[in-house]
Amino acid sequence: MGDGVRLADSALLALHKAHTRLAEQRWKRSTGDRRTLTWPEGALTTQFTGKRKCNVCGWRGHAFEVVNGIVEHSEAGLCAVCGSISRDRYLYWCWTRRVPYDPRARVLETSPRMPSLYRERMAERVDYLASDYDESMHRGVVRLDLQAIDLPDASLDVVLTPHVLEHVPDTDQALSELFRVMKPGGHVLLQVPVPQAVTKVPDEPEYHGDMTFVYFRFGWDLAEKIRAHGFACDTLVTQELYDAAAAGTCPWTHEGADCDVEDLLAGADASTMTVVATAEQALLHGFRPAYQFVTFHCRKPG
Repeated sequence: MGDGVRLADSALLALHKAHTRLAEQRWKRSTGDRRTLTWPEGALTTQFTGKRKCNVCGWRGHAFEVVNGIVEHSEAGLCAVCGSISRDRYLYWCWTRRVPYDPRARVLETSPRMPSLYRERMAERVDYLASDYDESMHRGVVRLDLQAIDLPDASLDVVLTPHVLEHVPDTDQALSELFRVMKPGGHVLLQVPVPQAVTKVPDEPEYHGDMTFVYFRFGWDLAEKIRAHGFACDTLVTQELYDAAAAGTCPWTHEGADCDVEDLLAGADASTMTVVATAEQALLHGFRPAYQFVTFHCRKPG
């Protein structure tokens, strides 16, 4: 190994140490929006020339880990530091872009996938509570049924609920319960698969990857159902999906019966969409393909 290589390696190691120390200092000082701070663990393993970035933990590298041979998918793009996949990062992105930061906020996350370190970091950012229905696949602090949420009225500031509502038998009851437990002015970031334009019951018994039964395949009309329960609601999408809807085109193909992307785009109305991420941001954080990233921002008046 030549002197030049050794010097370069030494300089890079020093840079990593400095980057990690700075991340640790910022984390301990608790200044600014802690939701956007890089974890010390993320700083330690960052590759400074990387073209991908995790907006949950701040890690940067050349690529997210491939899941089941798939590079771009809502269930792919694994972050090696925090364990987030693409849809986790998009839900987190919507939260940090749409909801002002309050370290005292009571935040409930339903069936979070990520491991214990993620939950520890979340608890250092907000007043955090993780729940699950039966803990068959995810471990929560409490067991909660969205159809009968065992929490007081007006007790939550934020609910993050990723890919859960489609597994609940009574959508209306779940939305009523969410409205009840939210404080006035509270926010529900409700993320579900939207595989076609109009909500329907699956034609055949359907299960997702964790073998959880699917009661509903939601469509764009979910926004109106949410509003019928008293919430204001915005449909959050990336620029690429908005552009396709505005142009009346479908630039994607999808293999498999889990999504009818042509029907989804045929029923899409760009005027009802709110863009929260540019094409560049979507590429950086892994929010692709765009049609798999739809989140409903429900706000309780107050």
